[in-house]
Amino acid sequence: MRSRRLDYSESTRSALVDSAVELFTKRGYAGTSLDEVAKRARVTKGALYHHFSGKQALFEAAFEQVESLVYDRLQKIMTGDGEPWERAMSGLQAFIRSCLDPSYQRIAIHEGPVVMGWERWREAEEQSSFGLVRSGLQLLVDAGEVEPVPVDLTARLLFGALSSAATEIAGAADPKKVGAEIEDVITRMLTRLRRPAEEQERPAAG
Repeated sequence: MRSRRLDYSESTRSALVDSAVELFTKRGYAGTSLDEVAKRARVTKGALYHHFSGKQALFEAAFEQVESLVYDRLQKIMTGDGEPWERAMSGLQAFIRSCLDPSYQRIAIHEGPVVMGWERWREAEEQSSFGLVRSGLQLLVDAGEVEPVPVDLTARLLFGALSSAATEIAGAADPKKVGAEIEDVITRMLTRLRRPAEEQERPAAG
């Protein structure tokens, strides 16, 4: 049986993170105060400090929530029904849509490297997303959908391209237009690796 105290503690933390995501998205890290976050979450500042050591810790929790939402969405697609190629293309489209989300743009792309430091931000990005890119590529190779490639190296290059794509979309004057262009370019790149249809019935060796 869960205790009411534990439920309350978790709901308080969740309310604080939700409030932080909303305020960091609207006002940015520098423009958001802990007093505002606590007020919006309808808790005391003391309750905030019970869960978070300070503003940066709260930002990292907001970052983790935004990243987790994208990861869960992509993982559901990549492990769902359908042929591996279709799942990979659907995953790419879902990633591009995520890059158009204001919270993901502001927290994960614009402010994450500044607030967390580039190395810590990059590490967090890789922990949340690189595994999906690698497993998706491995699935395509195993299914014979694409030519045999060094999976780790190719996944690393593809992950770098997707990270750069996110930055380009977030900084564009017309994010939707740039997102569509990036989707087209990455699709073309992946298509160059695709095996001819008549060969796809034979899984890649090794």
